[in-house]
Amino acid sequence: MGKDDSTIVLTDIKSALGSTEIEAKNTAPALLIVGGDLNGTLFDLLEEEITVGKSSNNKIQLEFSGISRNHFKVTMGDNIANVEDLGSTNGTFVNNKRIDGPTELSKGDIIKIGSMALKYLPKGDPERLTYDKLKEEADTDKHTGCFNKAYFNKAIADEISNCKASGSPLSLIIFDLDHFKHLNDNFGHDAGDFVLKDLAGLIRENGVRELDIFARYGGEEFVILLPKTNIKNAFEIAERLRLLIEKHQFIYEGKEMPVTASIGLADYRKGVKTGTDLFKRADEAVYQAKNGGRNQVKFYRD
Repeated sequence: MGKDDSTIVLTDIKSALGSTEIEAKNTAPALLIVGGDLNGTLFDLLEEEITVGKSSNNKIQLEFSGISRNHFKVTMGDNIANVEDLGSTNGTFVNNKRIDGPTELSKGDIIKIGSMALKYLPKGDPERLTYDKLKEEADTDKHTGCFNKAYFNKAIADEISNCKASGSPLSLIIFDLDHFKHLNDNFGHDAGDFVLKDLAGLIRENGVRELDIFARYGGEEFVILLPKTNIKNAFEIAERLRLLIEKHQFIYEGKEMPVTASIGLADYRKGVKTGTDLFKRADEAVYQAKNGGRNQVKFYRD
């Protein structure tokens, strides 16, 4: 490699580093779990005070051994983060030293509670970009670009916990494409794959809000979790989606394919204790829609 080549390479490296710093400039401060089953999980520190512990009342809930119900809190102000123990049984440690009062965090500091370690990443730290991208890949269904089943299962469990603490409404929509096997048989599996991808884009652009969780649960089954949404409003959303799908032209290699969906609805109420409970209710409503003739919306009824 000649001198000119070396100069070009160094220039490219500096340019790449500069682009990374620009991209990272507005990333939020965060706590990053280091090690264990949740390795790489990020928690943004977007509020003035963030509490951490086993209780569902905490902004960051960690149900692991050695962690108290209310273990520690992080106070944010002017890009400065202070961590303070909340009278936990086993204490809070920063860089292996037990703290006994508010302690300012610096980039890379490790907070240790029980068997859990969390690394502090300040605002604009380029390191978090790597974890953001890894998380996005892990949470996304590669074919449709929706969230995947694993992400949805975690999200619904978190939202149920939030409902128990706040009493806010929560609804779930499940929709299953009608006669999808026939579509694959008549038009081919490539056409079926096209429909799934086109449908996902259609729903993302027209059917979901920023706070909603839209995921491909498996095969031709999709779910939309609707935080802060009662069953009446959820029905209006579901009916709008049903019509959107029915009227959309799914055209593959010049052939238009008929696509409709059977939709089931359920909400958080008495008898729903877990995300699985809510899912089973909405799934039962999907079967009611199919048995009732398909291409319709049904509520779960006790």
